[in-house]
Amino acid sequence: MLLPPLRRALLGCPRAGLRWQHRIAVEVTNEPILEFKQGSPERAALQKALNDLKGKTEAIPCVVGGEEVWTSDVRYQLSPFNHSHKVAKFCYADKDLLNKAINAAVAVRKEWDLKPIQDRAQIFFKAADILSGPRRAEMLAKTMIGQGKTVMQAEIDAAAELIDFFRFNAKYALELENSQPVSIPISTNSMVYRGLEGFVAAVSPFNFTAIGGNLAGAPALMGNVVLWKPSDAAMLSNFTIYRILLEAGLPPNVIQFVPADGAVFGDTVTSSEHFCGLNFTGSVPTFKHLWKQVSENLDRYRTFPRLAGECGGKNFHFVHSSADVPSVVNGTLRSAFEYSGQKCSACSRLYAPDSLWPQIKAKLLEEHRKIKVGDPAQDFATFFSAVIDDKEIFGPVLTVYVYPEKQYKEILQLIDTTSPYGLTGAVFAQDKHVIQEARTLLRNAAGNFYINDKSTGAIVAQQPFGGARASGTNDKPGSPFYLLRWTSPQAIKETHVPLGDWQYAYMQ
Repeated sequence: MLLPPLRRALLGCPRAGLRWQHRIAVEVTNEPILEFKQGSPERAALQKALNDLKGKTEAIPCVVGGEEVWTSDVRYQLSPFNHSHKVAKFCYADKDLLNKAINAAVAVRKEWDLKPIQDRAQIFFKAADILSGPRRAEMLAKTMIGQGKTVMQAEIDAAAELIDFFRFNAKYALELENSQPVSIPISTNSMVYRGLEGFVAAVSPFNFTAIGGNLAGAPALMGNVVLWKPSDAAMLSNFTIYRILLEAGLPPNVIQFVPADGAVFGDTVTSSEHFCGLNFTGSVPTFKHLWKQVSENLDRYRTFPRLAGECGGKNFHFVHSSADVPSVVNGTLRSAFEYSGQKCSACSRLYAPDSLWPQIKAKLLEEHRKIKVGDPAQDFATFFSAVIDDKEIFGPVLTVYVYPEKQYKEILQLIDTTSPYGLTGAVFAQDKHVIQEARTLLRNAAGNFYINDKSTGAIVAQQPFGGARASGTNDKPGSPFYLLRWTSPQAIKETHVPLGDWQYAYMQ
């Protein structure tokens, strides 16, 4: 939580605030994850919020220039475990409306960029407080109903992670302002962290509510204006984030909320001279297509655009013969089957030694039978809900490769070369020498590497998330590095002693 003295400092004079930052540290901790036990107040609040959503369809317009706009291209978001429930009615922005959104965003860019970082950070601290308290149950319920998440998966994502993104990003932004170059007596050097010149396009996925808030929110925090295209399958929760940001004080034109057909959105934003950045989570083919469009339009832009993308993976669990079998089984079940396997970090490749495979197989099958499938809004004991998309294999599919125990080094090399991705991976072993070998041989195979833990569950500020290779640009959301992607620093030197002669001493 933000300390009260600092909160008061941030609400004070912005100019004086620059001095205070050198004396006051921004202290933020990860949001506690609630348990929702029987009889708990959070469980009662969530059940009420779920009941309030039964049979209801929320109308979600495009929001452009601070105004709600409806087009004739109306769509519906269906509950994935109850297709008869239209949870949201929304519309697609067409090319003309998207161009209007670009113009509205660019018109306020300079004013927003000049707003002191203390003021911008305070908006996101306040949004986090709103999510943590009065709107938590609503956000969880909408994520469960709209995206098919269980109670705990919604809590981890739509509450804890989203709150953490907002708070830690604001903390990092304030600390970045403190990061200043060396000055000498005759001159003062400073660094101004400007937003990018133009607008950022944010394209968010269905599977994590928090990702939507971060893809649009992080660039906005750093002084950028954003066109946010949410996923059709996360419309209900994402629009709620947008409204909470406005409630927290975000000026209406900083983020334009524009659901749209993917191709129309991509064609329109990448053809604009004002395009300066893409913040993307989605498929490899889509990211590659957008990258190619950007490269084809380079001559139109005022600046080289920043392209940040996260595209998923085929993540591995490597099991050595020294591994603890119960840990392997429990970690693999959670990684492969939580949220129906619809996590970009989910384990889809298990490599097991032949000496342990009979035990692992028996225990996996035994525990797998206990998984409860159903409606997470009706039964909080549900572990496995519905999958969203029947066109891609993005779900609960786990493949197993059984290898001769003594050939583990060859298997580590196979893991490194068998997939084009490099997102997450885990090694289960008690042998410290083997762990070190795995760390060396799999150095480039995963951006998030786990030792005796599952390949999912990265926490903001603890395990900044992202991978390279085909998995993306590895910008590490949840870390200070991520915010640097959305700034264009300006170095300023002010000299206090007049230059008396253009000639150098050696010339005398």
